[in-house]
Amino acid sequence: MKKGTVYRSTGSWYSVESGGIFYSCRIKGRLRLQGITSTNPIAVGDHVFFEIDKKAEKPEGSIIKIEKRQNYIIRKSVNLSKQTHIIASNIDQIFLIVTLNNPPTLPAFIDRFLVTAEAYHINAVLLFNKIDTYSDSDKKTLRKLEKVYEDIGYKTFEISAKDGINIDQIKDLMRNKVVMFSGHSGAGKSTLVNSISPNLNLKTSAISNHHRLGIHTTTYAEMFALTEGIRIIDTPGIKGFGVVDMSPTEIGNYFPEFLFRKSECKFNNCLHQKEPECAIVSAVNSGEIAFSRYQSYIQMISEDNLQRN
Repeated sequence: MKKGTVYRSTGSWYSVESGGIFYSCRIKGRLRLQGITSTNPIAVGDHVFFEIDKKAEKPEGSIIKIEKRQNYIIRKSVNLSKQTHIIASNIDQIFLIVTLNNPPTLPAFIDRFLVTAEAYHINAVLLFNKIDTYSDSDKKTLRKLEKVYEDIGYKTFEISAKDGINIDQIKDLMRNKVVMFSGHSGAGKSTLVNSISPNLNLKTSAISNHHRLGIHTTTYAEMFALTEGIRIIDTPGIKGFGVVDMSPTEIGNYFPEFLFRKSECKFNNCLHQKEPECAIVSAVNSGEIAFSRYQSYIQMISEDNLQRN
């Protein structure tokens, strides 16, 4: 039995690296009976144990066990709304690529992503891409948005994947880490990864002018090993990001500016809506908490999928 890391997942086959050799592996049948409810029982980044098929002409094997995950990023399955999909696991650093337009990244999307990162204890950094294309007015809008997240404590960077602006700073944050890039299709993930490591030559595509949305160029998550101990997980573009497996009373704990003030609320189980003497609502009214963040929070706790059966 060997131990390896899943670098690529394409349906029923997984590319598992062990000792510098990549093995094409399938799941051994009984693994599916372990109560894994996601649409993909194994994700890129998983550490797995597998048996080698000695009869196969090429390196092949059968995955028999998954090591306990350090963390993972999860979202609702695209086709089966009641199920979840694990995007990637065992991540040290996650980068969310944000664009003001072409395509637009809404604050609600950013907040849902950050809540998920907080819930699964993954350090998140916001990369405001395509800075080379913005007008002076766009930059003012961008910097207001940046300040919202910087004031909470998140690191933000203005970058241009195309022109290489501030890419070295991003590389400094990546050394000896497993990192993941995510964002909408067309936000520039593949272009950014190519800028960091040109030899990968990931496929990129233009924005659809009709809908101002990106055309999917990455169709599955895949890990790439670079120099300086860097391993990058490139993921498919995400159109929506539904928060899953959280109760309404938990959500506020994943907003750092809410958690900081939570003890000042009159009630321990305050949902920060119409309760009397709510420190969060008071901070929103005084401008200490950004209204866009509060709006995102209200949307999240109102969703049916947050209600536990």
